[in-house]
Amino acid sequence: MGLTAHVLAIDAGNSKTDVAVIGADGTVLGAARGGGFQPPVVGVDAAVDGLAEAVLPALTLAGVEGVEHVSACLANADLPVEEAQLAQALAARAWGRTVEVRNDTFAILRAGADEPLGVAVVCGAGINCVGMRPDGATARFPAIGRMSGDWGGGAGLAEEAMWFAARAEDGRGEPTALVRTLPGHFGLDSMYALIEALHLGHVPYARRHEMTPVLFATAADGDRIARGLVDRLGDEVVAMASVSLTRLGLLAEEVPVVLGGSVLAARHPALDDRIAGLLAVRAPKALIRVVSAPPVLGAGLLGLDRTGAAPAAHDRLRAQYT
Repeated sequence: MGLTAHVLAIDAGNSKTDVAVIGADGTVLGAARGGGFQPPVVGVDAAVDGLAEAVLPALTLAGVEGVEHVSACLANADLPVEEAQLAQALAARAWGRTVEVRNDTFAILRAGADEPLGVAVVCGAGINCVGMRPDGATARFPAIGRMSGDWGGGAGLAEEAMWFAARAEDGRGEPTALVRTLPGHFGLDSMYALIEALHLGHVPYARRHEMTPVLFATAADGDRIARGLVDRLGDEVVAMASVSLTRLGLLAEEVPVVLGGSVLAARHPALDDRIAGLLAVRAPKALIRVVSAPPVLGAGLLGLDRTGAAPAAHDRLRAQYT
């Protein structure tokens, strides 16, 4: 076996990792899936070692030992210094002659854009936004929580919904139907019971994300507090997108604004309408797209961009995922 494949694409999220070995013509030669990627929990070296669980089987399926270029889009690579640390660790594994590490939001953007041009806002458990131009310029935010000015994401929305519902039940806040719908989802009869169950672990912490769809359903039924949270999320998505477009000099250009992540991909009508209406004012030429292709496609396309692959290779790779 030799160095005959073109790109090793890695999309590593908190819960799973997808890997594809791509030939110079854009053909997927081997693919595999592995576990989550969490360097803040296990450390950089251990996290990168964990990627081998997917990388090595994919290389074996492709019949190669390594590739020309590794294009890795990784969760928790939120700052340039973290990208540099992860790139160094990946280079030490010698899976490719060159290595480029980006935050995993760039994979969402490239998967939803026809070329490396545009802005992506991802809202899943958290929220993030990145933008890029073909000349290599990028725009991004630290996206490490409230300390970096973030608001939104499924976890944040669930926390906000609970805050309003708890205060409504005990009299400190305004009335809201969330006081019934949130505990009702878990078969409980009060916010006090839900708070107790979460605090004592009777309702696992991981189930908090289930409250986000409940929030949207409550908003759709006309609850003012719930609808206010949905509207605020729409405001935040448009603020991030328009700031990124401004930084890149693209605010008045016809470029895609790609929406991804479980919250935005759910296509909640009120949220979609809010985003479309505000973006039409802030960036009237922006083209809203909700990405459905897997992010590993975006990592692969970024790799083909970096290696100067022919347009036909990009088209062939996209066709295999869409």
